[in-house]
Amino acid sequence: MQKRLANFDLDLALNVTESTLGILGGSGAGKSMLLRCLAGMESPSKGQIVLNGRVLFDAKSGINVPSRDRRIGFLVQNYALFPHMTVAKNIAFGLPKALSARQVRQRVEAQLAAVQLQGYGDRYPIQLSGGQQQRVALARALASEPELLLLDEPFSALDTHLRSQMEQEMVTRLRTFNGVSLFVTHNLEEAYRVCQDLLVLEQGHAVAYGAKYDIFERPGLLGVAQLTGCKNISAAAEIAAQTVLAGDWGLPLQVVDSIPDRLAYVGIRAHQIRFTEHANQCNTVPCWLVSTSETPHRMTVFLKFNTQPDHPQDYHVQAEVFKEKWEMLKQKPLPWFVQLDPLRLMLLEA
Repeated sequence: MQKRLANFDLDLALNVTESTLGILGGSGAGKSMLLRCLAGMESPSKGQIVLNGRVLFDAKSGINVPSRDRRIGFLVQNYALFPHMTVAKNIAFGLPKALSARQVRQRVEAQLAAVQLQGYGDRYPIQLSGGQQQRVALARALASEPELLLLDEPFSALDTHLRSQMEQEMVTRLRTFNGVSLFVTHNLEEAYRVCQDLLVLEQGHAVAYGAKYDIFERPGLLGVAQLTGCKNISAAAEIAAQTVLAGDWGLPLQVVDSIPDRLAYVGIRAHQIRFTEHANQCNTVPCWLVSTSETPHRMTVFLKFNTQPDHPQDYHVQAEVFKEKWEMLKQKPLPWFVQLDPLRLMLLEA
């Protein structure tokens, strides 16, 4: 499928089975446009869209099935509930016209029960909390028994507590959903919890597509490593068998993975940098604390290798440690020692 856009072309070919596919990418990468094309809200420039053997779009044949006939549920960021309609009418909005009034009522009641909003059918969206609105929007998306469910940043409008609660409810619904679901999010941890597989988009193209474990552990490309949250990346070059020089860090590093011919960078995730008492271990280096950044449960510590820092921005890497470990670590004299585990180092192409 191709779609010509202002700054780039959306050009994708993918085959998704009955699971939840997470879609990651920077702003403007084409994530929402992909969903709009699938839903029939936008028309691709070229290619096909086929759902369970039904051709929804074919540029050559002139086939372009209207949105209402595609059997696709779509949950958008702001839920798009109709303010002048009751909850029941919102849920019933996308149901087939051929259904009887009794069938419509039964489906609406079943969806209200599924999202734990029995008795809310006569209320209006303005009378609901953010979490309740999200449940109604999900109920509406699933009421028509779609074959494909599109979720575009479904938790972005919720506060932290509700996000966690709604995420668990969404995971439960997706487990029983007999179809394909695509989940667009900017939240890396959210994608990891909800999805089994990931598609990483950059400028309208797939730069990674596969199991989430593989993509996070071995991203392969600089852009994929950055989009999946790797904060520590250095220019790198091969200097010997299974050894690379991390130029920005001034470190020779032993690696386990085969060194790619087009090696350009080496990276390690902040939570995988390990503090150690054993200075003679492989890839172990002395470091000085430059600064810290605190979250409720973790400390991010900014470190400089081999020499003391000259100013607050003079650091090489950042490491994440739990508060309990930090309380012990900060008592120890500098320099500390960290190990960049060869098993955790990611070798990246540009």
